[in-house]
Amino acid sequence: MSGEAEYAENIEALGAELGAAIAELPEYDSYREAERAVETSTEAQTRIEAFEDAREQFMIARQLGEATQDDIMELKELQTGLHALPVMEEYLEAQSKLDDRLATVNDAISSQLDIDFAGQAGGCCND
Repeated sequence: MSGEAEYAENIEALGAELGAAIAELPEYDSYREAERAVETSTEAQTRIEAFEDAREQFMIARQLGEATQDDIMELKELQTGLHALPVMEEYLEAQSKLDDRLATVNDAISSQLDIDFAGQAGGCCND
């Protein structure tokens, strides 16, 4: 095996180790637990569906030039009601904490590369 191929395998193995380490973070556990709670909450799922339906209708109305301020207010009210559910509040808080931790990991990787690692990995067209 060439040195280049070994190096590539090592990088992928390190990436797998990083992924496994992230999966062990308390922030990740909290996020997954909160996500499962949302998925099993009938009320949350009903409100999510209502919000998504209203958002889809709004996007269609906007494309047709028929969206109104009332449509925007309805979406905001549906979102506010959804986010006010305790199960959603817990989910959003857990998501925010995980995002913060992953941003810190991204910063650590990026500082070694002089690029935004996550941004570079996630986008096709960076300026």
